[in-house]
Amino acid sequence: MMFTRSNPAAAGRGLRAHRALLACLVSAALAGCMVGPDYVRPAVDHGAGFKATGWELADPSMASRPKGSWWEIYDDALLDDLMRRVDVSNLNIAQAEAKYRQAIALLASATAPLMPSVSASGSANRTGGSATSAVGVVSSTGVTTYGATGQVSWTIDIWGAVRRNMESQQANMDALAASIGGARLTAQSTLALTYMQLRIVDERARVFASAVASYERALTLTQNKYEAGVVGMGDVAVARTQLQSTRAQLIDTQQQRAVLENAIAVLLGVPPSQLSIAPAPFALKAPVVPVVLPARLLQQRPDIASAERLTAAANAQIGVATAAWFPSLTLNASGGYRSNDYLNWFAFPSQFWALGPILAQTIFDGGARQALIDQNRALFDGAVATYRLTVLQALQQVENALVQLRVYEQEEKVQWEAVLSAREAVRLSKNQYDQGIVDYLSVAVLENTALNNENSYLTLLGNRLAASVQLIVALGGGWTVDDIRKLDRSGKYVPDPGDPLTTE
Repeated sequence: MMFTRSNPAAAGRGLRAHRALLACLVSAALAGCMVGPDYVRPAVDHGAGFKATGWELADPSMASRPKGSWWEIYDDALLDDLMRRVDVSNLNIAQAEAKYRQAIALLASATAPLMPSVSASGSANRTGGSATSAVGVVSSTGVTTYGATGQVSWTIDIWGAVRRNMESQQANMDALAASIGGARLTAQSTLALTYMQLRIVDERARVFASAVASYERALTLTQNKYEAGVVGMGDVAVARTQLQSTRAQLIDTQQQRAVLENAIAVLLGVPPSQLSIAPAPFALKAPVVPVVLPARLLQQRPDIASAERLTAAANAQIGVATAAWFPSLTLNASGGYRSNDYLNWFAFPSQFWALGPILAQTIFDGGARQALIDQNRALFDGAVATYRLTVLQALQQVENALVQLRVYEQEEKVQWEAVLSAREAVRLSKNQYDQGIVDYLSVAVLENTALNNENSYLTLLGNRLAASVQLIVALGGGWTVDDIRKLDRSGKYVPDPGDPLTTE
């Protein structure tokens, strides 16, 4: 229904009527309902506690749990520096931040339909024709028309389709904000694990280098005894074989170290040629990680928070699809100037305007709208299942890390006793060899056993350190859902004044 100007009196009455109608429609829009289900976080059974026992429970009122800079509990200055660099330069984090900025733009786009759209145009058209008179004279005519028009259109969100879509986009943005935390935590934990493996390799290289030096002295001593006729050539061959095989193992640590160092460079977003980490004495120790209750994981795991927000986004889309069943109301208004005289283009007699609502309703669509609702309900059900599965997998990861830490700690103690026993056996066998009681093969067997036990101990130490990192990650690494609201528009973390949580 459109109203056009006829006479000033009628136009005035029409304008006043339409102003009243517009006011009523605006009031209806502001008080409009939102169709579709309101979101309720899906219930999930997370249990009252963890099956693995014997661990310190974190006190939320204390700062005992690692927060933000969780890697500082390993007390390694170089690791601290690498973590600061990975937060700035890691490309996976940069990708997550770019997706977050995209979500901000999508939310702004989803908000735009709440406001009227305004457009303007100008035109100048020349029209003409020709005619033949009764006496055969041909004449032509031409008219130039000038126009300037402004238009306003507003589709009122009576049924909440726009607001439901905004709700969905906001939830998607929150999910991507949590994904930034997940990407950052993944990069940090991968860096920590790789760095710890590098230090284990350095320690293993030190053990091999010490063994090589010892075996070189043993070979020299055995050759001297052979030349003196005390031992046979077999002892020399055993000593040389032992030395060379250990040298080969020492050389192999070089490629292991290079691979780990290159992996760290990629995590930092730099070419491998630009990163060099000098060997250092092994000083890392597995810390005690306080454990939170299972319910706290829902607040401290970025992947759980992201899955829950995606569930909320899917729920809002059901409302968007449901709103398609109801009629849409659009207010259109236009006005401007139209004249055949350029000099009088913007004069009062050249004015025109039009104002009126448009009510549209789809009568029959072959079931398309209901199919879209069913599709979005199915997507919501899938998101709920994903959310619950994410929670269960988080609980599983915590349980696994707790068990691994307990077992590795016990195994490490037993293995260290085996190392000490093997060293004592080597010492006794060397004394017997010096006295000529046993041959060098007996010594070599015990030395290889001692070396293998030292390697096994280092492997267990690395496993225990890795399990401690995995437990911290499984507990959220100091991240909380509050961090979603602490990101700037670039996706960087902005802590509150006095907030102990930092990403540096």
